[in-house]
Amino acid sequence: MSGIDESNDLFESDMNKGLDKSWRLCVAPMMDWTDRHCRYFHRLLTRHTRLYTEMVTTGALIHGDRPRHLDFNAEEHPVALQLGGSEAADLAQCAKLAQDWGYDEVNLNCGCPSERVQRGAFGACLMNEASLVADGVKAMRDVVDIPVTVKNRIGIDRVESYEFVRDFVGTVAEAGCEVFIVHARNAWLQGLSPKENREIPPLRYELVYQLKREFPDLTIVINGGIQTEEDIALHLSHVDGVMVGRHAYHEPWAMSRWDSRFFGMADPLASREEAETQWLAYLERHVATQTGGHPNTWPQAMRHALGLWNGSAGARRWRQVWSDHKLKLEPPAKVAALATAARQETRRLLAESVSA
Repeated sequence: MSGIDESNDLFESDMNKGLDKSWRLCVAPMMDWTDRHCRYFHRLLTRHTRLYTEMVTTGALIHGDRPRHLDFNAEEHPVALQLGGSEAADLAQCAKLAQDWGYDEVNLNCGCPSERVQRGAFGACLMNEASLVADGVKAMRDVVDIPVTVKNRIGIDRVESYEFVRDFVGTVAEAGCEVFIVHARNAWLQGLSPKENREIPPLRYELVYQLKREFPDLTIVINGGIQTEEDIALHLSHVDGVMVGRHAYHEPWAMSRWDSRFFGMADPLASREEAETQWLAYLERHVATQTGGHPNTWPQAMRHALGLWNGSAGARRWRQVWSDHKLKLEPPAKVAALATAARQETRRLLAESVSA
């Protein structure tokens, strides 16, 4: 049986069981990456995958520029706000803001290992404080109707026993959390950078599968090192959902097949050209809404789409044109025309060299 047949069989089986598909596929919250522009671009490629904001601290929402942190495009639904914090009252206030702003979910970060986050007493270090997390989850659930979820690791530092993550999930679930997104690596709180924490601690998917077996009524979503559609289909035979991070960001066109393969729905786009056309329209609308319509507002958004043509001839030249700082004051349509011409010329030269 092919991978496609297997994933379709899984989808049909889950539908017959009446299982919730809300977390079947997700794009991970990623700092400095999954802003509203990135999420809009991803939504062009997949209509049903759940999207997450960058982590926003409770302090930033309570004391900072709320519209800057919370505004999003209506097309992004379903979209979740990820919070960083540990004080129950602050979490409750921010969860209420998330619901009032129109988010579909509020997610508590219990997995980030960075030293800055640790100094704020939240992120992965909260896995040592399951009761505190439970208090925060309960406080949020008391004030909102949208789902309150948790993203955590399988362990911290050298604690590698299954019992550690089992007890954490069990304690937090008793407070009413029904959805856990589990990064299948330990978080080392000392000695590794955040990047190294995504690569060095070994992946142990079996512990996440075991959580699903032990807590069958919870929604368990697996995260960490997942790339191919075959990876996704395999994990979906063990857990309720899959969260993909950096692979979705760097190889975005891979998401263009997710709706048909994993949701049984039509894919939204037929080609990368169509994706580029719709994305260009978004860039032009974005420029038009800025003060004075100044064109240099588009590069910050465009950086999220630079992987669109990855894996195809001319992709490098296309990226180079869009990244050329000398063009950043030009209108997006002009840069798009130059980038497309450069990509097509590369393809023509490659075809000539092959036929020669």
